[in-house]
Amino acid sequence: MKLHELSSATGSRHASKRVGRGVGSGMGKTSTRGHKGQNARSGGGVRPGFEGGQNPLYRRLPKRGFNNPFRKEFAIVNLEDLSSFADGTEVTPEILLNSGIVKSPKDGIKILGNGEITVKLTVKANKFSQSAVEKIQAAGGQTEVI
Repeated sequence: MKLHELSSATGSRHASKRVGRGVGSGMGKTSTRGHKGQNARSGGGVRPGFEGGQNPLYRRLPKRGFNNPFRKEFAIVNLEDLSSFADGTEVTPEILLNSGIVKSPKDGIKILGNGEITVKLTVKANKFSQSAVEKIQAAGGQTEVI
């Protein structure tokens, strides 16, 4: 089979509706828009969500939620991601960025205790979970908040 022999499944492609091409086509004169009215006009129609002047749904429903402009969002790194480093390595945010473990540091890096760690590391990050600190120290490593 070659590229020029490929074709779509029968019935999966439809010819476009050619309107305004004469009375014989069945879609001439008003071009399937009916007679007069807002939707028959050029540029006619209403915006999305418009309900004919009735109070629309988005205004009937109550407002909810709050976006805190001072919120800090941390990039999350699990302990299982740190086990790829060699024994005795000092793990810093720059090293995590360069190795591709963290894509963007956001407002800082937080180390979480998901997974196991067997290598002895000195980890420097903005935040640590309690379980991560315990597991790093149990493996003989150190944690340092920067």
